[in-house]
Amino acid sequence: MIFKHLQRSVSTVNYIPRTMSTRTNDKNNILVERLGEVTTIGTNRPDKRNCIDHETAEMLENAIADFEKDNDAHVGVLYGTGGNFCAGFDFDEIANLEDLQKSTTDQKAQFSILQSRKFLRKPMIAALSGYAVAGGLELALLCDLRVMEETAVVGLYARRFGVPLVDGGTVRLPAVVGLSRALDLILTGKSLNAKEAFEWGLVNRIVACGTSLGQALQLAVCLAKFPQECLSSDRDSAYNSAFSQVYADLIKYEKDNADNISLKSIVEGAKKFISGVGKHGKTYNLRERDYLDWEKEYNQTAKSKL
Repeated sequence: MIFKHLQRSVSTVNYIPRTMSTRTNDKNNILVERLGEVTTIGTNRPDKRNCIDHETAEMLENAIADFEKDNDAHVGVLYGTGGNFCAGFDFDEIANLEDLQKSTTDQKAQFSILQSRKFLRKPMIAALSGYAVAGGLELALLCDLRVMEETAVVGLYARRFGVPLVDGGTVRLPAVVGLSRALDLILTGKSLNAKEAFEWGLVNRIVACGTSLGQALQLAVCLAKFPQECLSSDRDSAYNSAFSQVYADLIKYEKDNADNISLKSIVEGAKKFISGVGKHGKTYNLRERDYLDWEKEYNQTAKSKL
């Protein structure tokens, strides 16, 4: 299954052991394959730019847990099918929430992709293509390394609609790029292209369009060949150093802090997105403006002429 996604990554296949196991779920929203010592986990909702709903989130959580339990799988690769990594949580599901009072004590459960996932126990590489935005960028930040296609885009687009970061973005992003740059992304919701993301240190490799999965697999095979006990120990020490032993506390604070935001405002933001406001990362015309009398008269005249 994975090889049909690698047609534009010609050099990769030679590096992958041919012994392969495959696991899928009934709906195929998440694709899981093991190629030698590397496990690939793919989000498979291409018609939704791989936005993740609750059902898919649970499948993704289970796929990652299975990967961590597999003693013969040393490195993971996370990717999206159909030209996009992941455009975040599925706003259609948020907008259709009926009972806004039901989750007042745990609002984060309504729009978190990986609710219980604080860190990964094994190295994971994200293969970024197309849109890797909102919760999709948070998902990429959960990984150790990021390989980004030259045409891909990253950003925290949920800023436009008042949906908070609850999948580790406010914790991991400052650790990766520094506080000042992290705040620039978090507060403005701006986009970064591959060149900017690489210069910021947000991604580790820039690759040609259509080759991120193949290049991520090459990198994964490279990591898998090293002595794993030492690699794992050094990786744990690096994370401990970066987060000063308070990683779990920081992640918990982010989720608890998000609970202070009313679920009603988040649902309204999701409905705005579905109506077409702010599509494709646009940050203008997010609010309805009050027009002056002469503007109303001019607009009315223009409409009548049309």
